[in-house]
Amino acid sequence: MTSASGETSEPNDLPGLPAPPPPGASALPAGTYEGRTVLVTGGGSGLGKAIAAEFARLGADLMIVGRSADRLARARAELAAVGRTRVATAVCDVRDPERVAAALDACEAGVGRPDVLVSNAAANFPVPAEDLTPNGWRAVVDITLTGAWFTTREFARRHLAAGTPASVIAVGASYAWTGGPGFVHSASAKAGVKSLVETLAVEWGPYGIQVNGLVPGLMPHEDMTPDIRAGLDRAPDPGRRQPALRVGLPRELGWAATFLASPYARFVSGHTMVVDGANWQRRTIVNDPVVPLREQLGRGRDGD
Repeated sequence: MTSASGETSEPNDLPGLPAPPPPGASALPAGTYEGRTVLVTGGGSGLGKAIAAEFARLGADLMIVGRSADRLARARAELAAVGRTRVATAVCDVRDPERVAAALDACEAGVGRPDVLVSNAAANFPVPAEDLTPNGWRAVVDITLTGAWFTTREFARRHLAAGTPASVIAVGASYAWTGGPGFVHSASAKAGVKSLVETLAVEWGPYGIQVNGLVPGLMPHEDMTPDIRAGLDRAPDPGRRQPALRVGLPRELGWAATFLASPYARFVSGHTMVVDGANWQRRTIVNDPVVPLREQLGRGRDGD
């Protein structure tokens, strides 16, 4: 069976940042999340599933939310095997606030009110900006930004009403700062997610709700979409293209998430943690020649 982390390879043996500890390791004490429930949107695959696995390893009960019942069922079986963890699932399109509320209701009924929300659901595909259709724009922005807002709002309102503390982790992207050629829809949405984090941390801090962001670097996994995978395949040996001289592993993102929502990070709020081996800050003294995006994507000047 594929591991719950969904990792497809270990780092290479080049010099650079050392490899992380093996799967199953944790910096936090065993049982840190016992008696707590964590809800992960987009938790049925990829990095969302890897994050859920690390919370499960530390004793959390889980609610994983996604749009594919089959994918959620497979993830549930994998995650339940990680430890003594109850795992509930809910099919939900985060663009629909009524379905979001229903998923939170199901979580409360099945495994308890979630103490931690990991807002991970997103959509993305590479496209030249001039070719992006209105429907393509709406689909990505509505899932990535509007869906994050609907989920976070519903989660927080329940804690505000109950007077209970909570933690939100919103998964972002480094092109929220830098812009992202080929991903104008996703970059714009992720910039909005970053602003949500910084705004809501201030508004809700007085009520005991911390809000942080978490940004992954290049962390190949089995659930990458074919178009994203094709982009990686056009650039062999991706580890050598990172300052760390290796790619990241999904469990490294999971470890960061479990820290941010833990008792050891109570005073961390409004912060976005980037887990990418410094890749987004990379600069060169002399830039490489510019290759137009259409050529990078293998498209002709006229969209062929």
